[in-house]
Amino acid sequence: MVTGGAGFIGSNFVRHLLAADPAVRVINYDALTYAGTLANLEGVDEQYASRYRFIQADICDADAVRGVMTDENVDTLVHLAAESHVDRSIAEPGAFLQTNVMGTYNLLEAAREVWKGRDDVRFHHVGTDEVYGSLEPEGYFTEETPYNPSSPYSASKAASDHLVSAWARTYGVPATLSLCSNNYGPYQFPEKLLPLMMCNALLETPLPVYGDGKNVRDWLHVEDHCRALDLIVRRGEPGRSYNIGGNNEWRNIDVVELLCDLLQKARPPKQVKHYRELITFVPDRPGHDRRYAIDAERIRSELGWTPAWQFEDGLAQTLRWYLDNQHWLDRISREKYDGRRLGLLG
Repeated sequence: MVTGGAGFIGSNFVRHLLAADPAVRVINYDALTYAGTLANLEGVDEQYASRYRFIQADICDADAVRGVMTDENVDTLVHLAAESHVDRSIAEPGAFLQTNVMGTYNLLEAAREVWKGRDDVRFHHVGTDEVYGSLEPEGYFTEETPYNPSSPYSASKAASDHLVSAWARTYGVPATLSLCSNNYGPYQFPEKLLPLMMCNALLETPLPVYGDGKNVRDWLHVEDHCRALDLIVRRGEPGRSYNIGGNNEWRNIDVVELLCDLLQKARPPKQVKHYRELITFVPDRPGHDRRYAIDAERIRSELGWTPAWQFEDGLAQTLRWYLDNQHWLDRISREKYDGRRLGLLG
């Protein structure tokens, strides 16, 4: 059972599981909130009809969670469902507490009840490196780095991580935890940096860069993330956490400029000479962390995972996917997202 399987990472993970293992059966449990859409799973029903089922339900509905886990004989739960956009969390923090904290609690309690006495089961919780807060110019996040969340989003994810760890220690729920860096790739909702910049550039409208653009992020291709999750679920040690990073640190402004250069070659603009002319610096986000960087040595040494994608190549592949799937972008923009910025105070 994959919660949030109609979202960006979730839909990629569902596709990965079904393609990689002909014996696996996947229950996709998703509420289809604004960032989840069945357009992310087009063709999956037809291709994997006997091994795939979609159920529209909310993780905040405890009865629905227990019912699905029981009726479908779920033995592995990968928890990806979450409110995940920092700007949105600043504007609407209550929704993040409800979904990310209480939703995770409901899943853990359902697992404890439905799996009582079983040792052939696994609960995996997908977290974020944002729970660690902001790094200095040097150093990396390890699994021992103290949590220091800066936003309502990261605080709610930190709380959910602690719930998973507590349920593993107190109740013996066989749980693992992963904390990933910034994902990118196909099917990413356009409120996030890369697809937002792609959408705006194609419309030749301003490309908003927060603050001075020098905030640093470690970029992880969603395909690499899916491989890592699969390994942890199958071979990770219960009670253990694993950092997943792409080893690709980039400043935001450099990311946007690289994207402009790639798009300039792929589809030259009509109203400006170069897409870089569209870059516009805007007021920074409140509490904006300066740098994230992941030390992924544990998952490399214990499970043999390393990222396959270098960022320049991954970004070029991602851009090509968005250009080749303009219908997907148009549909999401029309039905789900108007490009409006959230999270400014005052």
